[in-house]
Amino acid sequence: MKYLITGGAGFIGSHLAETLLSQKDEVWIIDNLSTGSINNIEHLKANPKFHYTIDTIFNEPLLAEMIDNCDIVFHMAAAVGVRLIVESPVNTIETNIAGTESVLKLANKKNKTVLIASSSEVYGKSNKIPFNEDDDTIMGPTVKSRWSYACSKAIDEFLALAYWREKKLPTIVVRLFNTVGPRQSGRYGMVIPRFVQQALAGEPFTVYGTGKQSRCFTDVSDVVSALIKLVNHPKSIGQVFNIGSEQEISIETLAAKIKEKTQSSSKIKYIPYDEAYESGFEDMLRRVPDLTKIGKLINYKPSQNIDQILDKIIRYFKEQK
Repeated sequence: MKYLITGGAGFIGSHLAETLLSQKDEVWIIDNLSTGSINNIEHLKANPKFHYTIDTIFNEPLLAEMIDNCDIVFHMAAAVGVRLIVESPVNTIETNIAGTESVLKLANKKNKTVLIASSSEVYGKSNKIPFNEDDDTIMGPTVKSRWSYACSKAIDEFLALAYWREKKLPTIVVRLFNTVGPRQSGRYGMVIPRFVQQALAGEPFTVYGTGKQSRCFTDVSDVVSALIKLVNHPKSIGQVFNIGSEQEISIETLAAKIKEKTQSSSKIKYIPYDEAYESGFEDMLRRVPDLTKIGKLINYKPSQNIDQILDKIIRYFKEQK
């Protein structure tokens, strides 16, 4: 099979490319390196089945040619990370909505299957736990820029599903819940790599808010495996799937666990959201996926718990020193 991955030099995209190549598939990637890194794909360049292009998905003639060459498109390119979203809302909205529109429009010309990577953010401020794919979404006010990401990903989903209903373009939507692992950067607000780097440097853990908020972290290898199974399953077309873990951990407990595992002397420093991001910033207390739907279709179940995930990430950062 021939695959195109937009955002292929990003954290998840590079792991996806690596796995597909290990299966002897042919992989094309496109990435503008705005949040991705050439280092993420350095080890793949020698593979004759790997092809990379450093450019933007807004280069439609180039993107059209790449889509024509492939059987399936993984659309992973997006503005990611809370810090980036708050600081660059225009880029967030344009990248997510216009970028997805370009991919779907060009894929539709040749009827290529497209998987759209969405986010748990689309559930917004809902406090109905766990989040089911058919649940209502509750967005915050437009005057708070952090909701621009959630709304832009929701529009991506509407657009992908509309292409399936109206034009019969085979589309799949996945909502990712806190995917983590080696090669993830803490630069844009990702909490685990940030905490691990702070622990290894002996710097304070910067916990935003009270630290009582909880998240469910999923190893990137489990996410990649699910993505590949979904694009190759005929019953996934036209559907939305949560991908994540149901194992919750509070952010302050996460910091304590990393401190113990790294034997760090770091202390916890609590930073108000207003100071960390923007005035009036709103965060969700819990974000837990309902995995019933994806479990029934592809027998999805996370293979690694939080301790195994942290051990792997800590080992990765130690090796980078």
